[in-house]
Amino acid sequence: MSTIINEPNITMPLIRAIRELLEHRALWMYLLCDEARKKGLDPEQFAPQAIRRCGLYQGKGHVQKGGSSSLKSLKKGLFSLPARMVFEMKIRSCTDDHLDIDFHYCPLVASWQKQGCSDEEIARLCDFAMEGDRGIAESFGCELELPKTIAGGQGICEIRFKRKL
Repeated sequence: MSTIINEPNITMPLIRAIRELLEHRALWMYLLCDEARKKGLDPEQFAPQAIRRCGLYQGKGHVQKGGSSSLKSLKKGLFSLPARMVFEMKIRSCTDDHLDIDFHYCPLVASWQKQGCSDEEIARLCDFAMEGDRGIAESFGCELELPKTIAGGQGICEIRFKRKL
């Protein structure tokens, strides 16, 4: 049973409904990995790569739709007010080359907790899921740093996009 603290402060019905959609996505990911393990496959051998491909696709699509490779453009396109409410995000700083965001709630972690995942499983699934964000960062010519994560038990996800020099 998980001991990770992940409690929402924003509880508006629409935000809860959006979170449930994200929880469902996390449930799919968990069940796919679980079924793979049952069949003798190691999800580590395919899940991170597949999820990164999704992030690369998403990031490239944003740039091609008239966005730019500026992290200000990424903030505007991906980290809109509704997204910030769902994940209870706080934008710490944003320039063309640097974007710092703190997440105070994660519906994916909530889903894995509901499935009875251990803290170790949650941390591993989170790392897989973050490959999507790493792919987005890569498509913007950036690296992604995660000094702290909710799934790691730190109570906050510090997400840092930094332009590669």
